[in-house]
Amino acid sequence: MEEKRRNKRIILDANLAMNRIDGNKHDIVPIQVVDVSKSGVGFECARELEMNSVYELELILWTKEKINTFITVIRCDNRNNKKIYGATFVGLTEADSCKIDIYDMFNSEE
Repeated sequence: MEEKRRNKRIILDANLAMNRIDGNKHDIVPIQVVDVSKSGVGFECARELEMNSVYELELILWTKEKINTFITVIRCDNRNNKKIYGATFVGLTEADSCKIDIYDMFNSEE
């Protein structure tokens, strides 16, 4: 996948669930996080997602804190017969963005 992020990528073990909010589907879609940064998230999803669609996202951080925000799906790549999506955050609060920065600071010290 071509690098298009404005911020450093962070690998994070997390659980996510998404609700489709710009349509009639309101089910939970499990995803596997590939990476996350202040500007967006990369993830694997077994379901087909539409480009430019908006989803509600619940991200559970390493501290068990939850970040609730929205994402817009902006790209999809096939990697090892799996769909890897890239999405940008929409309305991520400054406080939640700082939590990702703090993790990055601790991670870069290692």
